[in-house]
Amino acid sequence: MLKILFSLIALAAAWPDFALAQNAGKELIVEARASAKGATIESGMIWRVFGGKPGEDKKLPLIASKRGGTSSFSLPAGTYLIHAAYGRASATKRISISKADILESFVMEAGGLHLNATAAGAVITNSALIFMVYGIDQDDQGNRELIAGPVGADTIIRLSAGTYHVVSKFGDINASVRAELQVKAGKVTQATLQQRAAIISLKFVSRKGGDPIANTAWTVLSEPGEKLFESNSVSPTLILSEGKYEASVRNGDKVYAHNFEVVTGKKQVVEVLLK
Repeated sequence: MLKILFSLIALAAAWPDFALAQNAGKELIVEARASAKGATIESGMIWRVFGGKPGEDKKLPLIASKRGGTSSFSLPAGTYLIHAAYGRASATKRISISKADILESFVMEAGGLHLNATAAGAVITNSALIFMVYGIDQDDQGNRELIAGPVGADTIIRLSAGTYHVVSKFGDINASVRAELQVKAGKVTQATLQQRAAIISLKFVSRKGGDPIANTAWTVLSEPGEKLFESNSVSPTLILSEGKYEASVRNGDKVYAHNFEVVTGKKQVVEVLLK
């Protein structure tokens, strides 16, 4: 009798662990490839697991998320929405978990753009160089959807496979170039755009090569007369596309002007003389 009692006590003590094991979550393992025949992505993935039913806010609740490559989630039986993101490329699957562990593979159909730009054959390393990546389609107003940017040079942008409209801006005035580039799944497209621009510094001086005179207000006009730049700095620096311009400077109640030309890749100091 005593032996039976001890057996019942042991079974009761073990029951919570047995019940927990029965209700424990199953393992969901998720992995991704950039292309169907590509290697498993080892880093850069963002995994999100959503519940299968909307909450009170009519949105699917976020249950768990992880970053990296192949990941695993312990989940109770049920239906879930799995969202995989790799840069700007994404994929979604609805899965049901019952009694067995699951390995779910995602094919991201993703590649990348590695962007740079040159001026007169020299690679531009200036932080004023940026890239914007747009969708290829235009709406009724001619606008395109911004996909990524601004991003700096020598950066790999992960994107879904497809064709993109890329804009390279050098400075914030008028130096820009455009190109349509194709991204292939599992590959990185290397692209170097050619900027036709240069860095210009302005100085108001009493003699050539002299120190800049203070109390100045600068204006730069394009050849047709469009106002492109204004500054109250003593010696401002700007980036302009190649072409002809007029620099005018106000000093006190007088205005002085000087015409100059921008040559691609040629950094120069434009001096306006006090007369």
